[in-house]
Amino acid sequence: MTGTKLGGPLGQALDANLRGRLHHFIVDERSPAIAIFDPAHVATNEEGDWYGEHAGKWLVAAARAAARSGDEVLLANIRRVADYLVAQQQADGYLGNYAPARRFMHPQPPRPVTWDGAPALRTWDIWTHSYLVLGLLEVHRHFPEPRYLRAAQRIGDLCWEVLTEGGIDITTLGNHHGMSATVLMDPAMELYFATGEARYLRLARRVLEQADAHPQLALLTRALDGADAAEIATGKAYQLAWNLVGLAKLSRATGEAAHRQAVENLWRSIRDHHLTLGGGPWGGVAHRSREVFNAPGSFSPNAYVETCSLLAWIQLNRELLAVTGDARYAEEIERTAYNDLLGAQAPNGEDWCYYSFPNGRRVHTTYWRCCKSSGAMALEELPALFYGVGDGGDVRVNLYGAGEAALPHPRAGRVSLRQVTEYPFDGRIRIEVTPERSTAFALCLRIPSWAQGARISVNGEALDLDAVPGSYLRVPRQWRAGDQVALDFPLRPVLHRRALRNVQESRAPDGSLVRQQVLDLHYIGLTYGPLAYATELIDGFKTEETVRLPDRAQEEWLQVLPVTDGEEGAGISMTLDYRPPLLFWPYYRAGGRQDGAWRLTWLSLAPPA
Repeated sequence: MTGTKLGGPLGQALDANLRGRLHHFIVDERSPAIAIFDPAHVATNEEGDWYGEHAGKWLVAAARAAARSGDEVLLANIRRVADYLVAQQQADGYLGNYAPARRFMHPQPPRPVTWDGAPALRTWDIWTHSYLVLGLLEVHRHFPEPRYLRAAQRIGDLCWEVLTEGGIDITTLGNHHGMSATVLMDPAMELYFATGEARYLRLARRVLEQADAHPQLALLTRALDGADAAEIATGKAYQLAWNLVGLAKLSRATGEAAHRQAVENLWRSIRDHHLTLGGGPWGGVAHRSREVFNAPGSFSPNAYVETCSLLAWIQLNRELLAVTGDARYAEEIERTAYNDLLGAQAPNGEDWCYYSFPNGRRVHTTYWRCCKSSGAMALEELPALFYGVGDGGDVRVNLYGAGEAALPHPRAGRVSLRQVTEYPFDGRIRIEVTPERSTAFALCLRIPSWAQGARISVNGEALDLDAVPGSYLRVPRQWRAGDQVALDFPLRPVLHRRALRNVQESRAPDGSLVRQQVLDLHYIGLTYGPLAYATELIDGFKTEETVRLPDRAQEEWLQVLPVTDGEEGAGISMTLDYRPPLLFWPYYRAGGRQDGAWRLTWLSLAPPA
């Protein structure tokens, strides 16, 4: 929401994003990411690139940033770029960057299906148009101009015509067995929300119908049957999560229980089997390719997170939070934001990691990579997610961190909230509540799942309410200007254990199946409140270490260090009996945030003596 201003590490990241990428990557029609829409380039572009996505992603992120900051220079750039793009739209509604013969309106010559499930010449045309719809709608939402809404509608109308009268199956228009085209569900639903016109709801249903009819995808059917996320099409994390965003919006609009159940089933699969300690969807080990989920139960400290998947995962949790009001979705947003998302961004706001490794080196990616735009867009999701106001007037605090917001309220006029805190480094939070008019409503405070023994008071008086971890604590009262809520979430170091196992199967001479466990390695990781922790290169040069933990109380050898002035987050010392202590720091900054810095989240455990 435009009245939200964040401080702390997320506020710093947003400020860097505004000063860096959003101001420099795209400025006008001569910027490379927009110049590819020039008619002379489009006429000859038969390559299967996805570079057109940057225009829509930048419009989304930049429009939100300009609305919250009031940055007039950025707004002028947004209008110039949006107007240029609208001027390039063809009479039939096409606004992509492919030569006529390669556009999604035309069936492509049949080709063998490749590893990524691409049944024809590789194309990202629907993908690019999906982001253009989202970008134009976002600009129109914050800075209304009928031409932006109309351009987005014309794209939606063209897609409907192609998928109905044109007789084209959308799964033939994208790779990963169609998932990079069936993401069209999301912008179709956004068109429906923006206009209320039923044809866009029908478009989303049409996409889902074709996605479910594809044997290797079968999105709805497989999700309802309890399939793991790795078993849907190729298991590509980014595309699958974005598909689920669209399906969640369809559920919100129609109330169809099957749609919501399908989304929740796959969300649970991802949450239970496919997230790093820092909350990012990960894969890339012992599988068909990079960027796809591994088989459930697989674990390796050398797996990685694609920053694009962080965007889609945050958006999926955003949608489920809106549909259900369940605290677990807000907690996943916060965990991802403070760990893997911050950990992928460089402080200059320009550089991003394409892949982030729990155990590995920071590698800042190149100019055209998709993840730089996805990271910028993901950051701009966060201000609107900190707070919410329900239909009954309940005010919900979803995320914690320094900052302030002014929320429209059905009875109070506006409710201003200000968080004074060092969170996520400290569990003490003060929230100043200032309604425009003294009004009775409930303030719903999310209690993190790790916050055992949380204490809450209002105006210095302790509340006799049960603060259940992993839920919202509802505090109803007549709120007046100057009311203050104090929260105290105890922070404790927590060790997490994971096992890397590999079982090899063979046949004995009599034909019986023999299973031999050839690998059984155990690892530990560390969290402290909402933050994942990591250490640097061991002794300054080793990329891994096997540790033997002391056989005594954890608090004797795992200790939180005093915070020095200006330091972001306490260090944690692991004092072992046989070597100098290992020092752990918040994952996002462990080892430094410069290109080439190392961080190690998981350490292997020595086998029992």
